Amino acid sequence: MTKQRAARTGAAPQVCAVAAELRDIEAVFEATGTLEAPLNVKISSKISGRINFLEAHEGDRVRRGQVLVRLDASEIEAEVRRQQAAVAEAEYRLAQAQINEGPTKTSVATQIKQQTAAVASARADYEQVQQNLASQVATKEADVSDLQARVQSAQAAIDNAKAHINSVKATLNNAVTKQNRIVELYKQGYIAAQDVDDAKAEVAVQQAALEAAQGQLSGAQSARESVLAQKRAAEHQVSIVKTKGQADIEAARQKLRQAEASLELAKANTAQNPAYQQGLKALRAGIASAKANLASARARRGDAVLTCPMDGYVTQRSADPGAMATPGQVLLTVQFFKQIWVNVSVPDTVSAVARVGQPLAVTLDAMPGKMFTATVVQINPSADPEARQFTVRAALDNSDKSLRPGMFAHVSLVTEKVAGAVAVPREAVQRGPEGEYVNVLDQEMKVQKRPVTTGLADAKYVSIRSGLEAAEQVVTLCAIPLKEGQAVTPGGDKKAGEGAKRQEGPGGQGGPRQ
Repeated sequence: MTKQRAARTGAAPQVCAVAAELRDIEAVFEATGTLEAPLNVKISSKISGRINFLEAHEGDRVRRGQVLVRLDASEIEAEVRRQQAAVAEAEYRLAQAQINEGPTKTSVATQIKQQTAAVASARADYEQVQQNLASQVATKEADVSDLQARVQSAQAAIDNAKAHINSVKATLNNAVTKQNRIVELYKQGYIAAQDVDDAKAEVAVQQAALEAAQGQLSGAQSARESVLAQKRAAEHQVSIVKTKGQADIEAARQKLRQAEASLELAKANTAQNPAYQQGLKALRAGIASAKANLASARARRGDAVLTCPMDGYVTQRSADPGAMATPGQVLLTVQFFKQIWVNVSVPDTVSAVARVGQPLAVTLDAMPGKMFTATVVQINPSADPEARQFTVRAALDNSDKSLRPGMFAHVSLVTEKVAGAVAVPREAVQRGPEGEYVNVLDQEMKVQKRPVTTGLADAKYVSIRSGLEAAEQVVTLCAIPLKEGQAVTPGGDKKAGEGAKRQEGPGGQGGPRQ
């Protein structure tokens, strides 16, 4: 037994070793997010009325143009009939006046008093409509002015971003020039290799700063486009208010003209032809006014029927038949499901490298075992003021309607990738007092402690920037600490990520840098 123990003690330790290989290393950012519909439409009424028809429920599929809600239009129908009757009456009066162009016996004094009062009332209405239009236009134009100021502010941000880019470019050019000068000095042997590495690192830093500045410029330009869109919408609102206001003024003007014409008719002798012709003109104006009121009533009747603006599904129902609907009150919510968005919050370091069109790997708790691929469609350039996180939005195809808004998602985003790097399993890299190293086996199966510089790492492998070549054998597992020049016996390959215990060296265990 003593001889056997001594033999085992003097035998070369058995180790697991693998060859360094060339492989792609990716750094992956993982986070959780939620699904939401890209289009979320709130169906509301423009008028007040009791709900007579509302059969859609949560989960129902609806199509564009489908009738979703009908309001009680009995009062509006009555108004339409009243206006129809008013048009018919005005046309009858005109026909009667045209037939009876001869003198008519009227009480001129009574008509003058009545028509004078009518003119005063119509003039007051006309002036009130003008004042209302001026007030509404001033309010809308103030909104446009405010948005113009925001456009100028956004343009200033763009100019600042461009100036920053120029500054960073100048710094980058200076760093490149300095690097070239240092490389020449290094070739001539005047300076150390570390100075060359420092110069290259400075160039890389300035290049990253330039990319960040360009990202800021893109964000500022997006902000300006958003404000410009708001400004155009506000200008359109000004146009709408002016158009409607002019229509209201014209209607009031027609009423005033009608009243004035009636007054002139009352003042003149009805037997006089010029006065009678003014009466006919007033009657024609009355017909035009009645037809305008009829068109307005019919438009309000159309507002009593609410149709679906798009294909989708009902996700919320806020009212029932028999309830009263008021203007602006949300009755139904319809969402578009053919495509689903994944919203995920990321830190600024990830937001800086994410790009539109980049693929994301998505898994859902509700669908275990299934992997989905989403595409980044939006990156919010502004961080949440509380969480200091940026929102990245990616699109998922949902043609089979299996995905639903509100689902919990796990998202994986590749933030950095090194192609064709010399890589070893994580457990092969050791950390000692002088830094990181690997145990390399030479042709005589003896250990060489080789200092290395590590780079990007994933879950199983770590890239080696310097100190190791591809195909060299490195130790991944050993039962005892190894010494420089110690002979060992390879006991088989050990793949990364299989639960192996890390080697222990003089400096203890440690992992590679990310």
